[in-house]
Amino acid sequence: MRASDEDRERVIAALHRHTEAGRLTLDEFAERVGTVYAAKTIDDLRAATVDLPVLAPVAAPSGAATSNERQLLLTFLLAVVAVVLVGTAYALFN
Repeated sequence: MRASDEDRERVIAALHRHTEAGRLTLDEFAERVGTVYAAKTIDDLRAATVDLPVLAPVAAPSGAATSNERQLLLTFLLAVVAVVLVGTAYALFN
């Protein structure tokens, strides 16, 4: 079966996780990424990870985390605006 770009990106993500875990050196990672991009079939993709253990799927971020990130960003932006306004007021009245 032919490999899709999504299949290639999934394998590269797995290789990246194996590199972070110390199972691959950066040179090995680069070599295997080259193999993945040259792969035409699913079997070609499997060859890039055949000697590595199967990884647990990565959990998708929950909606609460996204909401918390938005709240943190909004708080940061409001703080920046407040500092700019206070700085402008200080400059005008001194």
